[in-house]
Amino acid sequence: MTDPRPASASRQPTIADVARVAGVSRTTVSHALNGLGKVDPRTRERVKRVAAELGYRPNLRAQRLRRGEARAIALLSSMPLAVAGGPSRLGFYMEVAAAAAEHALAHGFALVLLPPGESGAGLRTVDVDGAIVVEPRQDDPVVAELKDRGLPWVALGRPMPDAGQAPYVDLNGEAVTELLLDHLAGEGARSAALLTAPGTRSSAVDARAAYARAAERHGWPPVTAVAEESGGEQAGYEACAALLREHPGIDALCVMVDAFAVGAVRALHESGRAVPDDVLVVTRYDGLRARTCMPPLTAVDLHLEQAAAQALTLLLHHLRPDTPTHPPPCQAPA
Repeated sequence: MTDPRPASASRQPTIADVARVAGVSRTTVSHALNGLGKVDPRTRERVKRVAAELGYRPNLRAQRLRRGEARAIALLSSMPLAVAGGPSRLGFYMEVAAAAAEHALAHGFALVLLPPGESGAGLRTVDVDGAIVVEPRQDDPVVAELKDRGLPWVALGRPMPDAGQAPYVDLNGEAVTELLLDHLAGEGARSAALLTAPGTRSSAVDARAAYARAAERHGWPPVTAVAEESGGEQAGYEACAALLREHPGIDALCVMVDAFAVGAVRALHESGRAVPDDVLVVTRYDGLRARTCMPPLTAVDLHLEQAAAQALTLLLHHLRPDTPTHPPPCQAPA
């Protein structure tokens, strides 16, 4: 084998330099470094060793152009930042993003994080191979944009029927809501109300269905209210204040959006009610808002890291059918 020497002090080594030093063709170098074709294991190791000694780095942009791949996956949602972000924007959406980015990189993909919002227009500015959509709603504009571009996508959270047969990881909205409501009943709640967003995300739809059953089961007078997602904490505050005026006997609140829950606690304090002594408050997501609220709120660990990893696996299986995939795990805690 030829002694490995830098091709020139003024340029980076090329695939041709690796091929020359390793004594193989450029095609063999490409296959050896990218895990393609049938390359003898000893040859593959020799090529990798020579490439490392020469300091060769493949041109990722050229590889993407040849393969017709962006090697990037988008994470997006039509949820407003007011509910998806949280304090310092470190909320539900960012926890999903952190987990998805880690697992995407392990498979050689970058994660393109698009700010959550009610329009899918931002998707037009990026080159991606597919997308993960967080909790799509009915007639979701983000999903519509993906369909227009012909991009594959999976949902984190069950999509509504109009979205088609998209693969998804179910966040088990009904089971999570039942867990919260049964907790309130176990703590002695006699009149528990439900506060949700008014839309058609499966988490809100499932929560309303679970609450109707729980109210009948526990003998609660059914009391529900809605707050607009775009209003964030202030919307939760206003909805809770209205609930207290109309139903002053409420002794428990199941608030499915953590931003609403923080606003509801403020309304309770201003009304002279103590949490949890006078009114119990629970929320769906055990994130930064729930933990830093005063007092901290009872919430559910949604296992978002595992859910995000499974969503990524489902998408990669679509992009590369040889990627192993498994049925989505149950996300509701035991």
